[in-house]
Amino acid sequence: MKQILLPTDFSENSWNAIAYAVQFFAKEKCHFYLLHIDRPVTVSSTPTVCGMPMDVMNATCTVHTKERLKKLQKRIHTTFPKDDSHRFFTLSEHGSFIETIRRQVDEKGIDMIVMGTKGASGLKKLLIGSNAGNVITKVKCTTLIVPENATYMPVEEIAFPTDYSLPFELGHLQPIADVLERFKAALRVLHISITSESLSNNQLKNKDLLEEFFSHQPITYHFEKNSKIEQAIQAFIEKQQVTMIAMVAKNLNYFQQILFHSKIKNISYHTDIPFLVMHDK
Repeated sequence: MKQILLPTDFSENSWNAIAYAVQFFAKEKCHFYLLHIDRPVTVSSTPTVCGMPMDVMNATCTVHTKERLKKLQKRIHTTFPKDDSHRFFTLSEHGSFIETIRRQVDEKGIDMIVMGTKGASGLKKLLIGSNAGNVITKVKCTTLIVPENATYMPVEEIAFPTDYSLPFELGHLQPIADVLERFKAALRVLHISITSESLSNNQLKNKDLLEEFFSHQPITYHFEKNSKIEQAIQAFIEKQQVTMIAMVAKNLNYFQQILFHSKIKNISYHTDIPFLVMHDK
């Protein structure tokens, strides 16, 4: 039984991520947790809001949030065919966004967080404080980021950009293996370098680990010589018709280059392709 956390701010962008998750896990036994987090009104901010004491205001917000969560749950049930393998639960919380996410991950034994991002610059701005950016860099849980223009389609080709600089752990790789198995998809490992295809002894060891782990999966290895990593990834995605990108958050320097440093025009994967971000637990 998979435990899936779906943070929502009730926007269409977050709805798109929820819709993707429901279809992505179709016919797989899952508990989905629809979570909305309000920042509580505190004494330090103001003793009253619109003449209401802060405790009354917080209670009113909670009631309103629960009503909206019920409407969201109803929207799911009326939009998608009935799936007896899926159960939905609603959670209304007050507090720090990241601390609440971490607590829910621990308490519910969450296997994956599915979140949306908005706007062409959404992913580039992740590291400067957005909720999605904080989750994928500060919460040790596999996270699927669904950009606003991403529409669900069965996963057939997964791109895995890597520089082979850090050793892989089973906790990093298992989520990819699970997706490959469910969808009978293929993994395309992409190494990009500004110099040559040759690897150091350490990089070769890390590549050997990948080859051993995925020895029973359809996998190919690719090399692109390009000084602009995001441009190389965009071209590769178009050539291979990639439907998902997988990355390891542990390799933060490489991770940032792929997501956050682009000044290149015509980079669409930021807004079109889901990102599966793996952490070791």
